[in-house]
Amino acid sequence: MNPYVDISKEVAYALAENLPVVALESTIISHGMPYPHNLQTAEEVAAIIREHGAVPATTAIMDGKIKVGLTKEELTRLASEKEVIKASRKDIAYLAASGKTGATTVAGTMFCAGLAGIPVFVTGGIGGVHRGAESTMDISADLEELAQTNVAVICAGAKSILDLGLTLEYLETKGVPVLSYQTDQLPAFFSRSSTFSSNYQVNHPEEIAAVIDTKWSLGLDGGLVIANPIPEHSALEESYMNQMIDEALQEAGKQNITQKDVTPFLLDFIHKATQGKSLQANIALIKSNAALGAEIAAAYQKQRQTVQSI
Repeated sequence: MNPYVDISKEVAYALAENLPVVALESTIISHGMPYPHNLQTAEEVAAIIREHGAVPATTAIMDGKIKVGLTKEELTRLASEKEVIKASRKDIAYLAASGKTGATTVAGTMFCAGLAGIPVFVTGGIGGVHRGAESTMDISADLEELAQTNVAVICAGAKSILDLGLTLEYLETKGVPVLSYQTDQLPAFFSRSSTFSSNYQVNHPEEIAAVIDTKWSLGLDGGLVIANPIPEHSALEESYMNQMIDEALQEAGKQNITQKDVTPFLLDFIHKATQGKSLQANIALIKSNAALGAEIAAAYQKQRQTVQSI
């Protein structure tokens, strides 16, 4: 095992016994929600994954180690500390070498999950191509990580603050399949639909597991996006959210917010503009993704056992 990787006993046992494991990011804890909602949500998401037959494995960079599977004390530390750095792929080496604390983004978590041998990862929404990227070149590292790391990502689509059309084009160029769960449309994070279609509709966890296994068995390296629409009762109307996003982008431009500060600024602006509705939607969609992710992880392990027994 890599000396920089510290896998919890629970996760290590599950991996050794070929039990289903689901990786979880930690920026949603440190940067995605206010305290104590972030800690409560993290604990509830982990409980949902266990209820659906899998082991949760939240990742972070702490005390010079890549942590895979966090204790309650470590979760509390991430949720309450102020000096936690967002850790994408580019940040991991520095944080591990310096002993500083980092909460892993989608790209960072995929890298950590890949190191640990965890094939399924649940998040809220992936990053992508930002609006105006043709002049700013602001493109999330999540897309490059999806192109090279063998981890399936269950999400509610790309964050709706992004350019969804260009994000789909980028993923197509990189050979990353986008599968929508029980719909042919691409979900738009807070909303169940968008004006864009996914590559394929998939209707059952077993069907998804078969696609994942087939892809990697063929030597087609890289991840997959499994887009799971936010539950209907928690979804926000598409045109309403587009109006909120437009207002947030205008304000970000006025304040000259750029680079890694853009996404947290926009999400915070939208949270306030929607009077907290976006936060409740965010919590609902991550819980829904957790349930589906655990079912996919279990189906994938069963698929692998079936293939190996032939």
